[in-house]
Amino acid sequence: MKILFVYPEYSQTFWSFKYALKFIFKKAAHPPLGILTVAAMLPESWEKKLVDMNVEKLKEKHIKWADYVFISAMTVQRESANKVITLCKRLNRKIVAGGPLFTEFFEEFKDVDHFVLNEAEITLPLFLKDIENGCPKHIYKTNQFPDISNTPVPMYELIDMKKYALMDVQYSRGCPFNCDFCDVTALFGRKVRTKTKEQILSELDNLYKLGWRGSVLFVDDNFIGNKSKLKRDILPAIIDWMRKHRYPFMFSTEASINLADDEELMEMMVDAGFDSVFVGIETPEENSLAECSKFQNKNRDLVKSVEKIQKFGLNVTGGFIVGFDNDPPNIFQKQVDFIKNSRIVVAMVGLLNAPKNTRLYKRLMEEHRLLKEISGNNTDFSTNFIPKMDYNKLIDGYKWLIDQLYSIGPYYERVLSFLKEYNPPKKPRFHFGFLKFHLGYLLAFFKSIWVLGIKERGRKYFWKLFFWSFFKSPKKFAMAITYAIYGYHFRKTFKL
Repeated sequence: MKILFVYPEYSQTFWSFKYALKFIFKKAAHPPLGILTVAAMLPESWEKKLVDMNVEKLKEKHIKWADYVFISAMTVQRESANKVITLCKRLNRKIVAGGPLFTEFFEEFKDVDHFVLNEAEITLPLFLKDIENGCPKHIYKTNQFPDISNTPVPMYELIDMKKYALMDVQYSRGCPFNCDFCDVTALFGRKVRTKTKEQILSELDNLYKLGWRGSVLFVDDNFIGNKSKLKRDILPAIIDWMRKHRYPFMFSTEASINLADDEELMEMMVDAGFDSVFVGIETPEENSLAECSKFQNKNRDLVKSVEKIQKFGLNVTGGFIVGFDNDPPNIFQKQVDFIKNSRIVVAMVGLLNAPKNTRLYKRLMEEHRLLKEISGNNTDFSTNFIPKMDYNKLIDGYKWLIDQLYSIGPYYERVLSFLKEYNPPKKPRFHFGFLKFHLGYLLAFFKSIWVLGIKERGRKYFWKLFFWSFFKSPKKFAMAITYAIYGYHFRKTFKL
């Protein structure tokens, strides 16, 4: 059997880092980890190829080669996924579809031959058995959540690593919390299921043997969902592995704000090589936190929690939302003040939307406020429901908020404010962020000087940051240039 895996193209989002990637001559930030994992579950005797449309063009010859085309996608890839399906049907090739987009919206894709939905550990073996017996069904789905302690090492051999900025590893699925706007629990449940330390070390070994050196993202929706296992088994094993291999990777992940309550856990994460963490802060407005059941964020000083995480050497990237029913008219100024006071450089601010199957989605449907399904694009200045705040005021306030955060002057001031207070971990490190000491990254450094220091308006801010970090805090110099590049991406994304 010949299997072609296709990963559709992303629409432009915060997370694409499209304009930042050009500085380091990479095509995409992440490889398609889900597809690589599914590929490892197929029979070894089957031939497998992958076309990630974010790094290369899908051609007719790719599809004609295959017996089946496997496609996986998220909501933000819907438009590209439809084009792939249309092309496959024209070329008379069977389509197998899975992943979040198809799990939530499979009814919309009439031309797909087989849906292998939910988590592949359960549904894929059923499909493969029916393929073997010559009687594959149209839909395979389940309401069960699999044990992932036997999930195989992803087939990273299918990709060209040089085209990506970082590699991905998954340790757990599920989240113990149940924020009403988040579809993680709908897709993966509230029980946190984890891999073993042997699995994680095997995945790190595989990346190392394939020659990867650099950033690795643990893609877990909440890395600290099972703190006891992390501290008892996983982190000690990673710490030992990293020491033996002389720190070839830098790790990042996503965690809830209660990470700030566990100093031992933060110390262990830094010892293991973690340098940054994404935290869903959402809003400083207590009533809005209560509205969305973000109870882990309530009744705490969120600024101090962020500062504590940063103090331990973990740089915080924050997620923020406006558009809650309980947001007051001054919410936009409150968000700006919070982000400035907490010195969060990369603040991902989006308009509230209601993903399918979330508690928010169901409530809005009952209130007859739903307008459409979400696009998955966090930069398109729209919501999929009727907000309580006047819609025009919400959109205008959001645009003002983005301008306040990412216009060149305020952004550079926030970077400088953060770097003056931040103390990087005193641990051996291979590199930081996008900058590594080889030819490609040296070229990226010179490109940043040309684009940000010469061509761009407001270049005086770049040079102020450049000279401050170079002369007064050289250990943070690479970090400063990295953030300058990030800022350029955000300004281009929002056309500031």
